[in-house]
Amino acid sequence: QVQLVESGGGLVQPGGSLRLSCIASGSIFSIYAMRWYRQVPGNEREAVAVITSNGSTSYAISVKGRFTISRDSAKNSVYLQMNSLKPEDTAVYYCNSFLRTVAGTTNDYWGQGTQVTVSS
Repeated sequence: QVQLVESGGGLVQPGGSLRLSCIASGSIFSIYAMRWYRQVPGNEREAVAVITSNGSTSYAISVKGRFTISRDSAKNSVYLQMNSLKPEDTAVYYCNSFLRTVAGTTNDYWGQGTQVTVSS
């Protein structure tokens, strides 16, 4: 069994910063990629950033230059540093991991989400 747990969300003023964390635990053999998504009620879930096993990163155009994804492979963790936050960044942020378990299965796993609210 694999679990992803996010933390670090909260309320921040426009222009402020937040750092999200996600830790994957359980029967993990290898993590191929970790992603951050976000979702506003009534909208589809949007991919925000991805980091692969070799460290390659990619960002949504809306966050490029403001958000930075990083990882700690030893801790099976991924982080999202969010700077210059805007009200339109308000959403529930979800951590996603595409990984192989010890049992040999490969699948996507999701965290429970953490709320980020940008408001004055």
